[in-house]
Amino acid sequence: MEAPKASGPIFTEDDRLNLYYVNELYAKVAECVSVRMRKIHNIDVPITSGVWGGTYLITDLRGKSLRRIWRLYCIVNLPQNTPLDQHKNMEKLVRVYSKTFAEAFQPSGLDLDLKMWGGRLPHTNKFRPTITMHLEDATRKIHWLRSLIVWNATTWEQSIIYDSVRLVKELKNSLDIERGPVLTDPKTIKFLLQDVIITYYTLEKAAPRDFVEHAGPIIADLNQSFIEGLFDPLQLRDLYHKILENALVHGYEQTLAAYYSTYGLDVTRVEDWPVDKINWVPDELQEKLVPPIQDIFATFKSNLDAAPQSQAG
Repeated sequence: MEAPKASGPIFTEDDRLNLYYVNELYAKVAECVSVRMRKIHNIDVPITSGVWGGTYLITDLRGKSLRRIWRLYCIVNLPQNTPLDQHKNMEKLVRVYSKTFAEAFQPSGLDLDLKMWGGRLPHTNKFRPTITMHLEDATRKIHWLRSLIVWNATTWEQSIIYDSVRLVKELKNSLDIERGPVLTDPKTIKFLLQDVIITYYTLEKAAPRDFVEHAGPIIADLNQSFIEGLFDPLQLRDLYHKILENALVHGYEQTLAAYYSTYGLDVTRVEDWPVDKINWVPDELQEKLVPPIQDIFATFKSNLDAAPQSQAG
């Protein structure tokens, strides 16, 4: 099978990223890897994939990132109880995946090479933890492309929503109002604040109205600070304290708990969930959160289709 190709320019002239084309390419890579695994190794596994990290939430109306992105992330969903449960077969998948990534992004000027794989992501299922696959770019146009490999077949949209349970628990390590501020490094704080924005917009349509009224203006101001350029260590510290003091992460946790607790699942103990609940999202939560994600990309596509190709990036 030929290498997957992006349907439009991944990078713009000013090295910003188009998240519509990137997300689409991740899906094409997953499909290609699935076909190659079947043809080369006689291993038949369906794979879904897309952008991880919510960078598509901080773009213009055609999917162009509002700032330069140095770290690319995607989520990769694999089915359970397949030949991939054997380490030797997982090694085959990683080789095929990394080679396909390199081929797919080479036309965009990247020279990707696999550096490591198998690292466990914190706060994931203790029986089938999410693992990472890490490629670095020799050209330094980006720092890396990192995949999060999650063990249960599902759609990309559902996997993003499910991962917000883990992400909220990770955020709470640094934003627990009872514990107080624990971060001092400006770079670490900046990445944390970005995740705070992304998690809010991912969960917003499922959140209680009073929480949206409380958190919405705070997130809007924080997002505007990112757009304008957030580099001052003192400003970063003040914003961190503001997010902490307003208990936003607790609101995220309560939003998710309202849907998952009905099914006997404790969002504060996601590591202990049964393996069949990996990548599982209640229907009621899907109804609230999947359409907004799909609408974002439909808007990107509509605006890209309407724009001259020279402006599409």
